Amino acid sequence: MDLREYPDREMLFIQLADRIAGELKETLLTHDRASLCVPGGTTPGPVFDILSDVDLSWDRIDVLLNDERWVPETSERSNTALLRRRLLTGRARAAHLVPLYADAPTPEDALDDLSTGVEAALPLSVLLLGMGTDMHTASLFPGADQLAEALSPSAPVLLAMRAPGAPEPRVTLTARVLRAALKAHLLIVGDTKRDALEKARRISPTEAPVAAVLGDAVVHWAP
Repeated sequence: MDLREYPDREMLFIQLADRIAGELKETLLTHDRASLCVPGGTTPGPVFDILSDVDLSWDRIDVLLNDERWVPETSERSNTALLRRRLLTGRARAAHLVPLYADAPTPEDALDDLSTGVEAALPLSVLLLGMGTDMHTASLFPGADQLAEALSPSAPVLLAMRAPGAPEPRVTLTARVLRAALKAHLLIVGDTKRDALEKARRISPTEAPVAAVLGDAVVHWAP
């Protein structure tokens, strides 16, 4: 694990956005398309704001989430809606969004079709992950109903996930897909998450799922 420490969050967001943009540009020099996979939540929002106005060939970039709650975009809990507001705007509006939600009663009803879209964007060119204080990443939660399968080397691309404390079902990329990303970054802020990350390195992925996907990821941390 490569840990990068920043004096403050603003510097972290600026430098991380610059690094991601550079990696996407580099990918597009040798590939027809690139893919960028990002977390939901509010922490990466400033990174999205910066990236959205970067001069890239966004029409050649596929953007997808690490995971999504099974709610429509009209819900305030929709990661897709947040992505449209913060990243897929300005220059980045030209990017292609790979959906992780469909208008179906349950995730299982749509997994096959959603998986086909995701598979077309693999391997992930650039992956940005977040982490909760419970050491989950994407929707790989400790105690989740299909965590063992999601951590398996033979896992499918996508799984439906239900976890204690999560008010709705989720769809998540599996650890196999996340580990295969060509470039990977983990964004965390604050002492509590720094401590959680250190703990995750000492215990099993079942207890700390983020440990299963760290691999060669660069960790970006600021107080």
